[in-house]
Amino acid sequence: MRTPLLAALVLLLATRADGGSQHCVFRVHVEANARDSNVFAQPIRSMTGRSVFIEKTAWLTERDVKAYYPYRAADGSYGALLKLDDHGRTVLDTLSVERRGAYLYVFLNGRPLTELQVDRRVSDGKVYLASGLTEADIKSMNKDWKLIGGRKKK
Repeated sequence: MRTPLLAALVLLLATRADGGSQHCVFRVHVEANARDSNVFAQPIRSMTGRSVFIEKTAWLTERDVKAYYPYRAADGSYGALLKLDDHGRTVLDTLSVERRGAYLYVFLNGRPLTELQVDRRVSDGKVYLASGLTEADIKSMNKDWKLIGGRKKK
C-alpha cells in the first residue's frame, strides 16, 4: 500500500514542478497525412474551415521561446514576434526545409491562433503572430519570457 501511494506522490510532485512553472502554453503542430493512424495524427477544423489532420506531437513549444515583442494589431487584438532559443531555431529551420508547402497550426493557451503555410526557409528563429492575442495572453507571456529589448516582467 505504501509503494503505490509513494509513487503517486512522486508523480504528482514531478508534474507540478514541471507544469507549474509555465503560464503561457505555445504549440506549433504540422499538417499530417490523413492516412496516418490516430496514434500519430488527429483531425481538426482549420481556421479557414477545412478539415485537416495535424501531427499529435508539437514541433515547437513554449520551452523553445526565449523572448517576445508584443504590439497592438489593426483589428484591436495583439500580435507578437517570438524569438526562439537555439533549439527552437534549429527545429524551425529544419521544419521549413523538410516540410515546405505544408501548413503549420499555431495554438496559444489551448486555442487555435493561426495557420501558416511554409513557403520559404526560416533560419532566423523568429515566429510572427500577426494578430489574435488577448491582453491575458500578453500577461501570461510576461510571466514566462523576457521582452525583446527589455527584461521579463513579473
